[in-house]
Amino acid sequence: MAHQHQHNARHAGGHRLETVIDMARQQPEKAAGAGQFGFTGGLEFTSLTYTVVKKQRGAGGEWEKKDVDLLHEITGYAPKGCVTAVMGPSGAGKSTFLDALAGRIASLDGRVALDGVEMSPSLIKRSSAYVMQDDRLFPMLTVYETLMFAADFRLGSSVSASDKKLRVENLIEQLGLTSSRNTYIGDEGTRGVSGGERRRVSIGVDIIHGPALLFLDEPTSGLDSTSAHSVIEKVHDIACAGSTVVLTIHQPSSRILLLLDHLIILARGQLMYSGGPKEVTAHLARMGRKVPKGENSIEHLLDVIQEYEQSEFGVKALAEFCLTGLKPPKLTATYGAEGLSTVSSIAQTPMMGLGGEDFDHSMRSQHSRSPWSGVQLTPSRRPKHKDQHGRSHNPPGYSSGAHHNHRYTPEIVMGTPTPLSSAYTVNEDDYLTPTHRAAPNATGAPGVGINALGHRGKFANSYVGEVWVLMRRNFTNIWRTPELFLSRLMVLTVMGFLMATMFTKPKDNPQGITNRLSFFIFTVCVFFFSSNDAVPAFIQERFIFIRETSHNAYRASAYVVAGLITYLPFLLLQSATYAGIVWFALKLHGQFLYFLVMLYASLLSTNSFVVFISSVVPNFILGYAAVIAFTALFFLFCGYFLSSHSIPLAWKWMNTISTMKYPYEGLLMNEFDGDRVFATDPIRLTGDDILRQLGISTVEGRKWRMVLYLLGWAVFYRVLFYLVLRFASKNKRK
Repeated sequence: MAHQHQHNARHAGGHRLETVIDMARQQPEKAAGAGQFGFTGGLEFTSLTYTVVKKQRGAGGEWEKKDVDLLHEITGYAPKGCVTAVMGPSGAGKSTFLDALAGRIASLDGRVALDGVEMSPSLIKRSSAYVMQDDRLFPMLTVYETLMFAADFRLGSSVSASDKKLRVENLIEQLGLTSSRNTYIGDEGTRGVSGGERRRVSIGVDIIHGPALLFLDEPTSGLDSTSAHSVIEKVHDIACAGSTVVLTIHQPSSRILLLLDHLIILARGQLMYSGGPKEVTAHLARMGRKVPKGENSIEHLLDVIQEYEQSEFGVKALAEFCLTGLKPPKLTATYGAEGLSTVSSIAQTPMMGLGGEDFDHSMRSQHSRSPWSGVQLTPSRRPKHKDQHGRSHNPPGYSSGAHHNHRYTPEIVMGTPTPLSSAYTVNEDDYLTPTHRAAPNATGAPGVGINALGHRGKFANSYVGEVWVLMRRNFTNIWRTPELFLSRLMVLTVMGFLMATMFTKPKDNPQGITNRLSFFIFTVCVFFFSSNDAVPAFIQERFIFIRETSHNAYRASAYVVAGLITYLPFLLLQSATYAGIVWFALKLHGQFLYFLVMLYASLLSTNSFVVFISSVVPNFILGYAAVIAFTALFFLFCGYFLSSHSIPLAWKWMNTISTMKYPYEGLLMNEFDGDRVFATDPIRLTGDDILRQLGISTVEGRKWRMVLYLLGWAVFYRVLFYLVLRFASKNKRK
């Protein structure tokens, strides 16, 4: 029988406050009976709190900083082999809570453990997968290619190519993607798979390596009812294969609710309910709220939460009931000038005479013991409540004294927080995984438990292996979308013909010298501007990069090196095309090899600069604006308008960082180097004379140093690009 303690008190207004605390006694026969199911573990979280500092206007109108809890003391667990759904109204903190579990919040207080083993953020990365709300995939890869590249990244060289293909084929069948196996992912401009199939591909990319944990942020967002049900159905199959699945969902349909095994309902960052979907009705009944006939119990609970949120008590009263069993005050509906509003009919007053030491918020019915009750765990925090004078006291209505005959043992400390009521019992089908629910791991993963993680390194592939896989994917994307490089090649080809026809065979006179100078500065500008269309390249891939590197698919440095190697042959083709057209038409002097190498180095440094800018700016518009602004500055200080010696001392540094200076001076050195006469009327001018008048060195071999300077700037911008990727492109909150 349940032991019930009731306490009534009167406040100044004469209203009564009723608190109901039900404590269930141990039933050994029940505990023994649970052994036939066998606890299989899962994800445990204790006292998760995330506090941010927000600026708010004070009473006097001045701005003041205030600490705000986006998550407050959330304790519970997500059972293994089950689908745990995080629900709540808008602004409840669902995505924040998911980020907290996934190790994406740096300043999180609390503890997260998997199968009783405490998890650090780095370990969570290696053992979990996070499916974002937006499906960021390469549009010109097929479903099969997308999953195969994911297998190459996540499984590494330890798994043979035939085993990877077999695993991908099994996964395609498991996710119901057989009919769209060879269909492009597609985007706004290319027809591809449907929205539901696209979401399933995103899930497949992250579960190919058989993660122990799977997090999904709004997996049904933007999908129709049928597609949403299909996605959750596949997610349910993944859970049955042995993974712990946690997802956020806003408004699930009745069919989707049947696929959810465990619910965590939040409001204002506080826990409102944790348990099985079938127990929501009993939870409401213990609150004194009956579910109307024909209404869904979960929707009714969300309505109740909304009512309390609009009342003077707020959702804190429901959070207190969920954690301690303190029955919330009743509300009554009244009609005012603005229509129906909800106010409280009972005022809450502090309970006197029930003081004590600390109260452990993790206590719960012994029927619902945590699966980690036999494991030595870090004790949960026991927060004290302080009154207005700063004195600590227990939550109202509770005492830790022994006269209540309540047995508190370490075995029940780490349980899911639920009302301490004898009416509450755990439905083993919700929290445990019976043998008949176990399903073969369709992904072919060798294991998804925490014990399997010790054999995995931080990265699945070697450094060279990562670069090779990234290069293969880059070349595949370029082959499918050749517009970017073909457009550059076309621009340089057309410009080459224009230069060849406009400056054909310049004469050896002052006008011929001017024509040569104009040709070289225009060539430098054309090569700089031809790389500006690379601005969207990384901006489009940024979210894919963040998703893949957030779980250590590859190193950021491998991504930089692979991108650089991928560009090299295409940049060489563009340089050789332009050089071949103009060199012979204009009968330029010097070394053709140097002319080609300098153009190649110019393209390489410009491409590195543009890629770095694209990693810093948030969108295309700012990217183009920044590149154009820097191009104008580099052009101004390259030495064409003012020689290097004529630039004011305060602006000398701009001449040094201008990447247009080095190709401009280097090409002039190659053209005018030596004693060749370029003009005789009105005065005799040799190549060295022209260089000295322009303030350019005539030292033999100096021109090759310009190539090295330019390559140095290319390396410098690539290093900056790597640093941005490594330290600034992380999907992690502070």
